Amino acid sequence: MSCRRGVRRALLGALAAVALHAGAQPRFIVLASTTSTEQSGLFAHLLPQFTRATGIGVRVVALGTGQALDVARRGDADAVLVHDVEAEERFVAEGHGLPRRAVMFNDFVLVGPKADAAGARGSDIAAALARVAAAGAPFVSRGDRSGTHTAERRYWQAAGVDLDARKPAGYRECGCGMGPALNIAASSGAYVLADRGTWLNFRNRADLAILVEGDRRLLNPYGVIVVNPAKHPHVRKDLAQAFADWLVSPAGQAAIASYRIGGEPVFFANAHP
Repeated sequence: MSCRRGVRRALLGALAAVALHAGAQPRFIVLASTTSTEQSGLFAHLLPQFTRATGIGVRVVALGTGQALDVARRGDADAVLVHDVEAEERFVAEGHGLPRRAVMFNDFVLVGPKADAAGARGSDIAAALARVAAAGAPFVSRGDRSGTHTAERRYWQAAGVDLDARKPAGYRECGCGMGPALNIAASSGAYVLADRGTWLNFRNRADLAILVEGDRRLLNPYGVIVVNPAKHPHVRKDLAQAFADWLVSPAGQAAIASYRIGGEPVFFANAHP
């Protein structure tokens, strides 16, 4: 009998140790997001505040929006924070995500050489790109299915340029993130569409400057989506939901609004009540 009691005590002790070890494991989510949220410096400002408030860590996979949504489609992320509303709504409609929630916005800007040989400077993005195309000026496209790339294609279409039929003479795709695309533009004197946050945080500007801004079509909204546990049962739904809830809460919105570069706001909080 004493042997049985000893075995029971040992088993209970082992189970208790396992439970204690499991309880001590760090809580975290995998967030698939865009390069702009990381390269703008927002995550370095925002995520530590979320972790301090909740004890939940965030491991970021920074890709173009299309690739980030693909990661989530495979169930390899618990939540996404991206900026292509049409693609986000399609992701939800396919059953991969819970409803999209608006979080913030900033805007796109057309960056190019200060001399602006193509005459793109102004406040109309379609007219600017039409001039870039007519001049055969060098233009760097991310070409990576990111939210920025998707928006850029819309603007080319508005300019009367069908990229699928014939690309302008100076048009080049890098298949890269926003920071590398800006580096290529800076080294080659090319035009490039950029999100304002990454541009503000970009230090290797060379002769580049903002040439087009203020067009309403340049608005750049971001949304957060929790990956659907009905589709991917292994996702950390509760932790991801806590992250989404915090982003749209007064504390999360204030944290977003407080991020500035050189005194200039980078993102504008716009969560709906």
